[in-house]
Amino acid sequence: MRGFLASSIGVAASAALVLPLSLSSGAIAAPPRLIQAPGVPGSTQSLPLTAVGPTPSDRSRGPAAEQRLPEQDVRPFSLIGVVWDDVHAELHGSVQVRTRAVGTGAWSAWQDVETHNDDHGADPGTAEGESGKVRGATAPLWVGASDGVEVRVRPETGEPVALPEGMRVELVDPGEDPAASDRAAPGGSSAAGTVLPALTAEETVAQVRAQAQAEVDAGTADAIDAAEVDAAGAAAKPFIGPRPRIITRKGWGASESLREKTFVYTKTVKAAFVHHSATGNSYTCKQAPSVLRSIYRYHVVSSGWRDFGYNFAVDKCGNIYEGRAGGVTRAVLGAHTLGFNTNSMGVAVLGTYSRSTPPVAAVAAIARLTAWKIGLFKGNPKGKVTLTSGGSGKYKKGKKVSFNVISGHRDGFLTECPGARLYSKLGTARSASAKLQGRG
Repeated sequence: MRGFLASSIGVAASAALVLPLSLSSGAIAAPPRLIQAPGVPGSTQSLPLTAVGPTPSDRSRGPAAEQRLPEQDVRPFSLIGVVWDDVHAELHGSVQVRTRAVGTGAWSAWQDVETHNDDHGADPGTAEGESGKVRGATAPLWVGASDGVEVRVRPETGEPVALPEGMRVELVDPGEDPAASDRAAPGGSSAAGTVLPALTAEETVAQVRAQAQAEVDAGTADAIDAAEVDAAGAAAKPFIGPRPRIITRKGWGASESLREKTFVYTKTVKAAFVHHSATGNSYTCKQAPSVLRSIYRYHVVSSGWRDFGYNFAVDKCGNIYEGRAGGVTRAVLGAHTLGFNTNSMGVAVLGTYSRSTPPVAAVAAIARLTAWKIGLFKGNPKGKVTLTSGGSGKYKKGKKVSFNVISGHRDGFLTECPGARLYSKLGTARSASAKLQGRG
């Protein structure tokens, strides 16, 4: 095999080895690539899809071509998605996958992959959005440890519609968790840096004051004004909810060399947009760190984002995880709700909740997280806010839009996210969040 340096896949791309693979079955149009970076756990296999049937331009011969990846052996992976060259090109069709489980050798039935067509991602006009690295992508699907794959992409029926160019299947191996040994510390205690423990409301306010003063002393208080926080804490102390327990990026094994090194902040956090990851519900809570590492790699390596897209994630057991880097108390600019990333935060519940009811623990975690984080910026979880669209499929750039402080992704974009079942629980989350802030 021959190794060479990749040129444009995430921050680690300059050190990523892209190696052709030797596979034992299935003919494909071009050799697949194995994308790895020295010192970064995990890998990505990128395999091209090939057209089957008449070409999109030959309408006299029938509908646009289907694209497939024939059944074949691959290196072990746990998460799968499809990407394409033009981030603005929509995939009008369906994506289905079959995978073979490691160990048993059993093939799954065909599974649908959500083709969310550009509803996640960096806002137009931002450095991340205009980096030239960003690609169109489906949602990723968690399939568990697998070593065989088959994929088919079918265009919508009716008038022929060209599928996006440069479609590739991305197979993500999350790699070993570097923090696992830390979490297995004697006595079950958490190693330093892997978990932010829960704080009472009073402790939360005191910590915010201390942090704000430290930033003033250091000359870096551009996002939090110490005097304002102190006054707000004294006047509205009950309205900052207790800080929940948060598993840090170190705690779920994020490799910091994979992302962009710098951080981007906005002025405040006015709203929280709730998502489902659409990765399926077959994971266990013990596997959640692996799911997060897989999504992280898919966002950065496969989709070309600067970092994990969401600011926070929640698993089915109600565990809360730090998402995009930059500080859990800060107004970090994410890539979660196209057009409305500025002055908001994104919270992704791991799973698919279009037809499945989200666990009570996950909804309660949304309430705990928002009561604290929205409270830091003096927000009322049961209130309304106005955000200015940066340009999305639902609202034109510059349009001022009223949102609930806790909204669903579909409120800002033409999408089913966060799934009908989770969306219907947001009222419950708002009420619980407000009570945690002491609003009654």
